[in-house]
Amino acid sequence: MITDMLKYSLANLWNRRTRSLLTILSILIGITAVVALSSFGLGMQYFVEDFAKKMGTDKIMIMPKDIYTALGEGMSFNKEDLDFIKKIKGVDEATGMMFTTAKVKFKDFKEKYPYIIGMSADPKEIKLVEETFSTIGVEKGRSLKKGDVLKVVLGYNYLIPDRVFKKPVSVGDRIEINDIEAEVVGFYKEIGNPQDDSQVYLSLEGVKGIFDREDYVYILIRSSAGENPSELSEKIKERFRKHKGQKEGEEDFLVQTFDEVMQTYTSILNILVAILVLIALISIVVAAVNIMNTTYTSVLERTQEIGVMKAIGAKNNLIFMIFMIESGFLGLVGGLFGLGFGYLIAKLGGAIAAYYGLAMLQPYFPFWLIIGSLLFAFLVGAISGFVPSLQASKLNPVDALRYE
Repeated sequence: MITDMLKYSLANLWNRRTRSLLTILSILIGITAVVALSSFGLGMQYFVEDFAKKMGTDKIMIMPKDIYTALGEGMSFNKEDLDFIKKIKGVDEATGMMFTTAKVKFKDFKEKYPYIIGMSADPKEIKLVEETFSTIGVEKGRSLKKGDVLKVVLGYNYLIPDRVFKKPVSVGDRIEINDIEAEVVGFYKEIGNPQDDSQVYLSLEGVKGIFDREDYVYILIRSSAGENPSELSEKIKERFRKHKGQKEGEEDFLVQTFDEVMQTYTSILNILVAILVLIALISIVVAAVNIMNTTYTSVLERTQEIGVMKAIGAKNNLIFMIFMIESGFLGLVGGLFGLGFGYLIAKLGGAIAAYYGLAMLQPYFPFWLIIGSLLFAFLVGAISGFVPSLQASKLNPVDALRYE
């Protein structure tokens, strides 16, 4: 009986193949949008989670409350502040870091204004900064070391033509930072964020030589083994507030663990993914209405046929299942093609993003997304056809046979 119902339903869809194709097209577009947008949202979440794992959860950052000071203006920290932080029990390592923007030139190409990160040349402190801001090591050349004053390490994008400058920079080349020449000694591996991959790293001595300043915009901290970063963060905040002579609640600085920073990013990404999926679901609603309309039309066209089936003994549930199979099949086929097109579009978009230095924008296809998309497409078709199928099953045989 089941085999006969499937054959009969598929034959009816084939006999009305133009209408069936258009209906499948509508669900295809919706599922394509859901798969493509969801995969990019999940890809960004995966990137953030992977970045957090590489960076570790033992790090704490002290920064100004005013975001504009991140460019090197207004409130900052000094060596006395850093030395105070280093003496707090539970702090394994701490280092100061300068963060600003500057004019960078290479040969005769148009100048750029990337972020400049200044850090201590102490190997341990360099490692702490690298774990935090580059996380994945050196691609070419070397890291900064003691004695490097007018020497720089560049982000990955400087190795690629047209990413920063028209031609790539090489180890040993010289660039100008605010018209002061500096030698390139290395490049970090690709992070996947154009901003991070275009940063310029130099020693604090180099910062003093180029920008004539010795203060820090950030203080990075590594908590000791076995120390709870959240509890240490609260202790640092309290003691540093007293050190600065500020009242509780009136601090001009923030103390955050990197877990808290990642949670903020994750929350933002969750909202973004939800918005993307909501946009895609609009097209699914349109497809559902289209399937319902197709099933209603099919019921009206086959009213006499339904009457004949009932007259020879077909029960209501059999009629109901025939139309439910048809609408569910339309949704499933549209879902299959939509999944394929969504995958291809997402992969193409990821390749284009990677070409332009946005390696963080890569689609991610977990198994549950694939199965869920197909199941969702089938359910949309089946649910859309529920009311018309129910109406068909309740037709009076006599009225159906007399229907013109």
